[in-house]
Amino acid sequence: MPSKTYLCAHFSHPSSGIVDIENDPNRAPPCDESVCQLPDCFCSEDGTTIPGNLPAKDVPMMITITFDDAINNNNIDLYKEIFNGKRKNPNGCDIKATYFVSHKYTNYSAVQETHRKGHEVAVHSITHNDEERFWSNATVDDWAKEMAGMRIIIEKYANITDNSVVGVRAPYLRVGGNNQFTMMEEQAFLYDSTITAPLSNPPLWPYTMYFRMPHRCHGNLQSCPTRSHAVWEMVMNELDRREDPTNDEYLPGCAMVDSCSNILTGDQFYNFLNHNFDRHYDQNRAPLGLYFHAAWLKNNPEFLDAFLYWIDEVLSNHNDVYFVTMTQVIQWIQNPRTTNEVKNFEPWREKCVVEGQPACWVPHSCKLTSKEVPGETINLQTCVRCPNNYPWVNDPTGDGFF
Repeated sequence: MPSKTYLCAHFSHPSSGIVDIENDPNRAPPCDESVCQLPDCFCSEDGTTIPGNLPAKDVPMMITITFDDAINNNNIDLYKEIFNGKRKNPNGCDIKATYFVSHKYTNYSAVQETHRKGHEVAVHSITHNDEERFWSNATVDDWAKEMAGMRIIIEKYANITDNSVVGVRAPYLRVGGNNQFTMMEEQAFLYDSTITAPLSNPPLWPYTMYFRMPHRCHGNLQSCPTRSHAVWEMVMNELDRREDPTNDEYLPGCAMVDSCSNILTGDQFYNFLNHNFDRHYDQNRAPLGLYFHAAWLKNNPEFLDAFLYWIDEVLSNHNDVYFVTMTQVIQWIQNPRTTNEVKNFEPWREKCVVEGQPACWVPHSCKLTSKEVPGETINLQTCVRCPNNYPWVNDPTGDGFF
C-alpha cells in the first residue's frame, strides 16, 4: 500500500494546489538527449549519466558543503574554523562552500566577507515564513518578493556587485511548484537546490528543468514543478544513514545532514561521511552534497571534530576531490574536464586564495524598525550606510518606499 509520501506522485490534490505531472496537459516532456545538449541543457533518462559521457575514473569528485539561514555571531567563528585557509583543493585553491542566506538577524558585513573569500552566497528568503504551506502555495509574486527581494538586500547591504547571487533554496525545503520556477526564470536565477531525490544507487547528477525530472516528487505533499523551466536543479540526493549498509534493513535516507537523526556520536558521523563518499566516488561520481545548519556542528563539537578530520583526510588521500560551490559544479557540468585538466579549469581558480583585509573592520550597526515587523527593533550590520527602515518584503532597500 503506498504511503503518504507517494501522494504527489500519483494523485492530483486540489486542496493543496498540487498538480501531479501525469495530469498536467502542459507537462515537460521526457528527456530527449538529441535536443538537450550542453552547455545549456543537461538531462538523462534516469538522471545518473555523467555529463560529457566521461568515464567515472576521470571525473573529479565534487563535494558541495552548504549552510542555510542567517550568517551572524552565532556561526561566524564556526565558518572561520572550517574555512581557515589551510584546507586546499588539489588545484591549490582554498576549499569553498555555498551559503543560502535568510534575512532576519543576518550580519551583512559578514556576508560581504564570506563572498570576498570566494564562497558562494545564495538566497533562502527574506521572512523564512514558518507556515510551511505558504511556500507550497505561494504565488509567482510571493516568490519574487521573497527571493528576488532577498537578492536585492544581499547585493545592497553586503555590497555584492558581480551578479553572483544566482541560487535559491526554499525554507523547510518546501518546493513551490511551477510558481517558484516561473519566478526563477523571470528573475534570472540560475539554479534551485530544494528538490530532494529519494536515496538511490547510483545517485543523481544535477539536471536542467527543460525536461521532466528523472525521479519522483519526493517528500510529504511536496509541490514539484511539472512544466518546462530554463533553470538548473542542484538536486539534493538523500544520504544513506544506515550504520551497516551491507546488512541493515532499509532506512529512508535524509537530505539535510542534521535531519539524519540516528547520528549520535562523532564516530558514527565519520563512518556516515565515508560511506556516502564511497557511494558517490565508486559509482558515477555525482556531486556529494553535505547540507547543514550551523547549529548542528556548533552544538556538537564531536560532530565538528569528525567533520574536520574527515575533510582533511579526504583531501590528503585523494588528488581528484574538490570542495566547490554550487555554481562551480554547474560550470563543470557545462564544460566537463577530466581530473588532469581540471587543475587549470579557470572557473575553479577564481578567488583561488584570497588575502587582504575585510571591507570594514567595524561595520555600521543599524538599529532599525519596519512597519512590516511591528514592535521589533532589529540590528542590521553592514559596511554600507544605514537605511531608514529595516529591509523587509515590501521594502527590500529599506528606503521606506512601498
